Amino acid sequence: MTSDDPHTAELRGRISALMGRAKEDLTQLVSFKSVADPRQFPAEECERTAHWVADAFAGVGLTDVGLHETKDGSKAVVARRTAPPGAPTVLLYCHYDVQPPLDNGAWRTPVWTLTERDGRWYGRGAADCKGNIVMHLTALRALREVCGDDFPVGVTLVAEGSEEQGTGGLEAFVPEHADLLRADALLICDSGNVAVGIPTFTETLRGNVTVVVTVETLAGPVHSGMYGGAAPDALAALIHLLATLRDARGNTTIAGLPADQEWPGVQYAEENFRADAGVLGGVGLTGDGTIADMLWARPALTVLGIDAPKVLGSSAAIQPSARARLNLRIPPGIDPETALEALTAHLIANTPWHAKLTVTPEATGAPFRSGSGGPARTAMEAALAASYGKPATTQGQGGSIPLCTVFANTYPDAEIMLLGVEEPRCRIHAPNESVDPTEIEHIALAEVLFLTRYGAEGSWDRPVGP
Repeated sequence: MTSDDPHTAELRGRISALMGRAKEDLTQLVSFKSVADPRQFPAEECERTAHWVADAFAGVGLTDVGLHETKDGSKAVVARRTAPPGAPTVLLYCHYDVQPPLDNGAWRTPVWTLTERDGRWYGRGAADCKGNIVMHLTALRALREVCGDDFPVGVTLVAEGSEEQGTGGLEAFVPEHADLLRADALLICDSGNVAVGIPTFTETLRGNVTVVVTVETLAGPVHSGMYGGAAPDALAALIHLLATLRDARGNTTIAGLPADQEWPGVQYAEENFRADAGVLGGVGLTGDGTIADMLWARPALTVLGIDAPKVLGSSAAIQPSARARLNLRIPPGIDPETALEALTAHLIANTPWHAKLTVTPEATGAPFRSGSGGPARTAMEAALAASYGKPATTQGQGGSIPLCTVFANTYPDAEIMLLGVEEPRCRIHAPNESVDPTEIEHIALAEVLFLTRYGAEGSWDRPVGP
């Protein structure tokens, strides 16, 4: 690791000194049960979180702060400080809603209490995405310490409140309030490094098609002893149908969708993937491509849920109907409407026994590819290299962030970069979510370095401060 220049050294020290405050912030944020689904948690939890976020960013020097209602009923927190004359504006994105705990019994620490264990901080939302909220706060605190109220760039913070539900609140809000969020560079901080300590830009995101499939065969359940063998079993028909969506090696096999693409960038070592995903010993991985191919370059079909009788309490009956919720991830280059049509046609063509099939689209999202090059990307590459002591690499991301496409369409001249604290060991969306505090520290340092130097003449040699 090369030695810091004086300004980087000063900011590194300030960020380090702020990490105690960062832990306090994250402790408070994790305590809010901000699941944006009133069927599971009171809506007041998201409301309290939104107000906390607004107050926190007002406290670090952003002056135009407000809560904005979106079409899905959630609140978007927007806080801004206007750019000095001739300086660019940077938009900082995050979300304050979280996934539900899923399985409370699987958690080794309290779900809603930030708990330190083996050097990591555990709790729902500790990484996704409250860890990124705290990262932004820490970076802006350091920026204000060295710059006072004379920010070198304009800063706009937007934190949405329904990202995990996929209901599109901010996606609808952005085009309708384009001037409110307009910026030259957008930092979408809902991603993370390929591994702890390896600075990484996420350059591609897979798109998303979700449908609910219903198979119906009988007017009602009938006795399996009296009618089994001839009566069409809806659950068996659904199982047969779902089996056509993957081949024996685990490749997604939807007619009309290519599934042989290759990922040209950084590869994902098998031993790391097995550990990150918690693959059981002796169990094989799926697909014919490399892990990076399967995660970032090719479509992937997942059965999210099935409505069928539970084993406990089931009876000797043939099922008249069965449902499944399917999620298809698509890489850049595949249009979501084309994918939806292909998936629907495949399901219709492969339904056995002329069973009655209903395919109900639930959500679609376009894949995304960020640009490379440009002054913002150059400045952030230098900032990450200074923070981590090594050059940044690039990766894809199997998940979807439809908002990125909305941003790209609304601000076609802006540079969009995806990064954050959510490296694979965070286990986002799963029990025992955690964050490595060193990732908060390093990304916060990179962000404040970027904010102090982006857009300035001779940016990397520009002194820090007013």
